[in-house]
Amino acid sequence: MTIRTRLTLLFTLLVSSLLAGFCIIIYLTAEQYRESEYYERIRQEALTSAELLFGKETISPQLFKLLDKNEMTVLNQEEIIIYNNQNKIAYESGTDYLDVTPETLRRIRLQKELRWRVGDREIVGVVFTDRFNHFVVVASAVDKYGFQKQRDLALILSAGWLMATLIVLLAGRLFAARALAPINRVVGRVDAITATNLDLRLDEGNGQDEIAQLSHRFNRMLDRIEEAFQGQRAFVANASHELRTPLTAITGQIQVALLADDDPQELREVMHSILDDVRGLTQLTNGLLSLADVSMGESSVNTAPVSVDDLLWQTRSDLLKAHPDYTVRVAMPENEGVPHDFIILGNDALLRIALINLLENACKFSPDHTVRVQINALSNVVHFAFQNNGPPISPDELPLIFKPLRRGSNAQQVRGYGIGLSLTDRIVRLHKGQLSVESSHQNGTTFTMVLPTIR
Repeated sequence: MTIRTRLTLLFTLLVSSLLAGFCIIIYLTAEQYRESEYYERIRQEALTSAELLFGKETISPQLFKLLDKNEMTVLNQEEIIIYNNQNKIAYESGTDYLDVTPETLRRIRLQKELRWRVGDREIVGVVFTDRFNHFVVVASAVDKYGFQKQRDLALILSAGWLMATLIVLLAGRLFAARALAPINRVVGRVDAITATNLDLRLDEGNGQDEIAQLSHRFNRMLDRIEEAFQGQRAFVANASHELRTPLTAITGQIQVALLADDDPQELREVMHSILDDVRGLTQLTNGLLSLADVSMGESSVNTAPVSVDDLLWQTRSDLLKAHPDYTVRVAMPENEGVPHDFIILGNDALLRIALINLLENACKFSPDHTVRVQINALSNVVHFAFQNNGPPISPDELPLIFKPLRRGSNAQQVRGYGIGLSLTDRIVRLHKGQLSVESSHQNGTTFTMVLPTIR
């Protein structure tokens, strides 16, 4: 069942129920008013009859019966029976509609007035007292016209309820269609979005209602998907190019080795060159695999409290062992007596990769292979600054420096594959941190890494 049909049925059911309840209340109120009014008319008829027959100014029972026989009374099928205090009939209109028991007469005398109903006949019993006797007057009649009016009222209310329900059904379907029109437009627009036209976006309308909010969030999701697709395309293209280059070089060197005239020295040089290319290919492949692993997202990473200042010193030691010609100068906060919070929630192995990439990158691009690291504990964050005096990065290239397999124009003479910074940026974002870069001729290049501490 569609939402449109469900909304229409629910709306119709609600309004129809309210209308039905309203109609029932009208009918019951009218019936109560009719019954109360008719009982009162019967009561007045009973007292009037007793007054005419046994009051101060009386008429003969024969004359009264004659009037009743010729239907000069106002009530339909009226019958009047008057009982004396011995429960004997003092007067009877003669129509024999009623059968009154002694128990009923006793209750009338106790309650002074009693009302009941037998079928369509409504009956009133009252006590009438003259100077000498106590009479019980039982009068009854059938409200023929009142019942007919009630039946007509029920028919009118039923027909009105049915017509109103049909109108509400049609109106509800129309209004549901209009209310869901924005969703239908969203569905149509979503169907038009494919992998080849991810630049299409949904109309956000007035930007305030729920449909506009849904469209806004869907557009933001499309932005992320488009960015991921573009990054994937660029990654595949660049990775293919980067992999093709060492493979082509290795193939060429093997061909040269096959043409060598049994010169061991020449073969050794070719093998060393092939080994360097293979190592570079291995490094590139490992970098691509690490980049793919980090791209899996936060759910695939195990985290634990990590002391990043200790991790920085360990990473520095590992880097200097691998590259003795590098220099890493670390500056800590000057107020040694004040405890600093360098504990973050993260993955030790991934953070080690990020730090080694930043340190090695800074040393590699610096003419004196020196990097200066400043670490500070600020408000709920740990702030790292990696600064070197290498050639500055062009302002046009700064926004692209963290893209996979992108290298700046200042890196043409330095061996690399453009994976380290992209991998580091993803690791930092995975730890809910920020990585930024500033570069100028005066101050060199500074990479800033900010990571949130455990609160």
